Amino acid sequence: MMNREELISKWLDNDLNDRELEAFKMLEDYDGLVKLNDSVQAFKADGYDTSSELKNVLKTTKKQPTHWAKPFMRVAAILAIAFSLYYYTTTIDTTVTTAFAQKTTIELPDASSVSLNAKSLLAFNKNSWKNEREVTLEGEAFFKVAKGSSFHVITRSGTVKVYGTQFNVKQRDHYFEVICYEGVVGVTYNSQETKLKPGDSFLIIDGKQIAKEKENSPTPSWLNNESTFKSIPYKEVIAEFERQYHVNITLLDIDTNQLFTGSFAHNNLEVALKAITLPLHVTYSKTNHTIILKRE
Repeated sequence: MMNREELISKWLDNDLNDRELEAFKMLEDYDGLVKLNDSVQAFKADGYDTSSELKNVLKTTKKQPTHWAKPFMRVAAILAIAFSLYYYTTTIDTTVTTAFAQKTTIELPDASSVSLNAKSLLAFNKNSWKNEREVTLEGEAFFKVAKGSSFHVITRSGTVKVYGTQFNVKQRDHYFEVICYEGVVGVTYNSQETKLKPGDSFLIIDGKQIAKEKENSPTPSWLNNESTFKSIPYKEVIAEFERQYHVNITLLDIDTNQLFTGSFAHNNLEVALKAITLPLHVTYSKTNHTIILKRE
């Protein structure tokens, strides 16, 4: 007959047959074992082997007198849960998001700063920062990176490795752009790295790399509440407009792939609408948060 320790070990490994399971249920401390396991699993974090840790704790109960079992189980449960909570809180990421028409600036643990544009997300881990400076980005952000170890920006489209200090990353649906303003930035896309010097850009639209003129501005225009475009498909202009003004735009009889050069401000809806419609001879009408654009 299998002893108590062997039964518990196989139970934690989900390896009991029907006969062994019945024997396990007959253990005096069966209810306490189940509650302890359930409590620890509720706080389980990736990389923490709760089954292994429980085995180590429960082995010590083998030589305990019966009247010590229940108090010891309570103490073991508290210790296991406390350790799991500590492990969980030290591995969880800090996440910052912006809504429509919202921007914000975040200071990272090394005093690097990140400015987030509207409808964007940035995530990083404070506890592992000293060993690995890495952030995950969805949307658009401008980075001023403090000198130190390697710094990576992870996006769904590609990875940006920092050799310099100031750069802008924009990753939207079917759109990925990196502009270097200071130092050197490495952009890895489809397993190939491209290094950018100040003024250089890396732009992918709908899976195709687009050549761009040298960037002369010292910082992205959106930091000054203005979106600027140079030969960019009109659909990208409309998408940015919707993010900055929290509106829905419907296009009627308009080629969304036609290229647009111009800009619009983020603080005056009427002026901004004229800026994106007049150059293309487009008219607009508004109803609450819905705007309809159509050819004249």
